[in-house]
Formats: sequence, C-alpha cells, structure tokens
Amino acid sequence: MSIDYSLEPSIIEGKPGLASIDSTIAAPMETRPNKNFYMALSVTLTMLGIGAVCLGYSFYYGMGLWGNNNPVGWGFDIVNFVFWIGIGHAGTLISAILFLFRQKWRTGISRFAEGMTIFAVMTAGIFPLIHVGRPWLDGYLMPYPNQHGLWVNFTSPLVWDVFAVSTYFIVSAIFWYIGLIPDLATLRDRTVDKIRKTIYSIFSLGWRHSNRHWHHYEMSYIILAGFATPLVLSVHTIVSFDFAVSILPGWHSTIFPPYFVAGAVFSGFAMVQNALIFVRKIFNYEHIITLDTLEKMNKIMIATGSMVGYAYAMEFFIAWYSGSPLETFVFVNRAFGDYAWAYWIMVSCNVIFPQLFWFKKIRRSIPLMFVVGVFVNIGMWFERFVIVVTSLSRDFLPSSWAYYKPTLYDIGILIGSFGLFFSLLLIFTRTLPVVSIAEVKAVSDGAQPTHHAGGSHAE
Repeated sequence: MSIDYSLEPSIIEGKPGLASIDSTIAAPMETRPNKNFYMALSVTLTMLGIGAVCLGYSFYYGMGLWGNNNPVGWGFDIVNFVFWIGIGHAGTLISAILFLFRQKWRTGISRFAEGMTIFAVMTAGIFPLIHVGRPWLDGYLMPYPNQHGLWVNFTSPLVWDVFAVSTYFIVSAIFWYIGLIPDLATLRDRTVDKIRKTIYSIFSLGWRHSNRHWHHYEMSYIILAGFATPLVLSVHTIVSFDFAVSILPGWHSTIFPPYFVAGAVFSGFAMVQNALIFVRKIFNYEHIITLDTLEKMNKIMIATGSMVGYAYAMEFFIAWYSGSPLETFVFVNRAFGDYAWAYWIMVSCNVIFPQLFWFKKIRRSIPLMFVVGVFVNIGMWFERFVIVVTSLSRDFLPSSWAYYKPTLYDIGILIGSFGLFFSLLLIFTRTLPVVSIAEVKAVSDGAQPTHHAGGSHAE
C-alpha cells in the first residue's frame, strides 16, 4: 500500500523555501532594533526599576513595609512565586511532551515557550529569597555542614521546593540550549561580523550539520524530553505540597497536586499565546506561527480551564461532604466573605471567559483570543491570592483574624517582576532565534520525502 505524505496538511503557510525560512527567522538578529523596540524595553526597564526601588526599601527597612500581618504571614511574595512557577510550565509541556507525541504544530512556538520557561523560573526564584526577610543570609539555607551547627529540615516541603525548582530550571536550560545548537551554527554560517561569528562558533560546539551530528543531537534531545516530562508534573505538585501538607482548612487537600498542575499549564499557555501574538506580528512570522497553531493552543486552554473549573466545584463538594464545619466555613467565606471580590474575579476569568473558546470564531480571532488570554492570567494570579490569603486570614483562632491589605511596596515588587520577565523576553527576541530554524525547516513543504502511488515505499 502506497502512502502519499504530500496529502498531510502543511504546518507552514505559503510554502517558503528553506533559504527564506533562514532569512525570516534570522532577521531580528541581523538588523538593528527600531525605535519601537527601545520604547518597549524602556517601559519594561521602568517597571523593573520600580520593583528594584521597592525591594531596596524592603531590604533597608525590613518586611514591615509589606502588608503581611498576623496571621497572614504569606502575602504577595508567595502568591507571585506560585504564579511565576506556573507560567514556566507551558514551555516544557510544549517542547517535551508535545515533542514525544510528535505534534508538528509545536515547532513554531517551542523555542519561544522554552525561553519563557527559563525567564519565568528566574523571576519566581527571587521571591522565596526575599521572603526570608534577610536575603543576604540565604547562604545558611544551603544543605551543607557548617560551623554554626545548622542543618536543613528535609521533611519540610519548602526544602522540596528548592530541589524541584532548581532541577526544573537546570533541565529546562539544558533542553533549551541543546535545541539552539543547530540554529547557532546556521547563524554562524550566515554572519560576516567577526565577533558574532566567534560567539556563535563557541556556542555551536563545532556543529557541521553532518549526519553523525544530527544522529547524536536527536538522541540527546529525545532523552532530555523524556527526562523533562515528569518534571512538568512534579514541580508544581511539590509547590502544591507547601499548602497541602499543612493542617490549615482550605489548604489541607489531596486535590491540590493535579489542581495546581492543570492551573499552571492553563496560565502558561495563556502567557505564551499573549506574547506570541505580538511576536508573530512584529517579526512577520504569521506564516510560521500560524492561526491554526494559536487555535490549537486555545483548545488546550479549554481543556485545562475545564479541569480547573472542575477542581473549584470539587473543593466545595468535598467541604460539604466531609461534614467538617471548619472546611465548610473556609469555602463559604471565600465565596461570600471579605474576599468574595477576589474569588469571583478568579471564577469569572478562569472558568467563564475561557468557555468562549468553544466558538470557532472567537477561537480564531486574534483580538478576542488575546483578551481571553489576559483574563486567564489575571484569574490565575487571583487564584493564588485567594488560596494563600483567605485561609490564612481566617485561621483557627477568631481572635487573630485580620484583613490583608497589600501596600504600595507589594504592588511595586509585583510590577517589577513583570518588568524583569518582559525585559528578558525582549532581549531574547533580539539575541537568539525565537523560532527554531531547524525544526521549522524539518516540517516545511519539500523537507520530507513524498511517495506517490506506485512508489517504492510500501506498508
């Protein structure tokens, strides 16, 4: 039986040649940035500066500047940490899991998503360090014997966080760099600038596009993809243990691990979608990052958003079914108490608005999908806020109940985290290819052999 591979739908629109793909993707690295790039970078750096000033004040005067109180010892800092860890999940999912499932549509977005993963984890890593109050003493947290007789409590999920997040970051960075090697070699061969050629030559590790190099590359890439896949599930599972292993009502729940993982993928895809809408337009990548690709991302957001909505419903059901007045109070208080405004923002953005993607016209409309993606990220930030704050503000002792109010310093540090993330993202778009040249060329028309009827390829 003959197989005609030419009948498969094209991933790349317009049937560009291989040289055209090289030129299109390499263009941002080979041309000078325009004024719009510098304007965008100045905005993100200003946001970063606001965060740096607020952090400086916090280091000088102490954490008393924040809105934390008794009993809300965790505030914006831990909310932001969990939020940014979640944003970093889509990159490894797109790169590793979809690669193992041989989903060709991922090729146009995988490199950018991998970069977002690294930058999001870097941003998230700041918050546990500053949360201790004296970050210059963070060295004492390292698990090694020292003259002070201190030793890490390995039974604490906060320690598990350190190992899980650092492992995730290291593996994601290696995975990202391995994928870059063929593209760095392509840029090395194209550039005439001696300094750039030297840099590309060093980091491309002598890549010559030989069959032996491709064989070793593909073997190492699939091994790393297999190694990174369980990390997608384990990292946010362990982050959820920060809450789930406690005895606090509203946190002490076995649904948290899958609930957190689904929410992380949900928010991560929303952030990737938002950023790629600008990238594809600014760098003329519409034929590479196609509307079909964005639609598939929106379909994944429907699935993960439905999982999150199911988790919300199950939390209320289990609170009622358990018969525990403490659990019942916590969830009724979330929906109708002092923080009801935050809870209903969360439900609206995470459950109601994503259901609009069931309609094809909305799923394929760039402006509408962007708005829904923004709402999802807002809702997922509020989800972490609701989980952290509502349970702490109403603990076991009514005498210690208090209303948490973030201060300008909390908000400034949040703004600074977005400034850091988007500044790194903007620099990335001008220094490295945000789309994988090798992977896009591999799925372009003419790259794979076609076998027509009567050909030699038989099943």
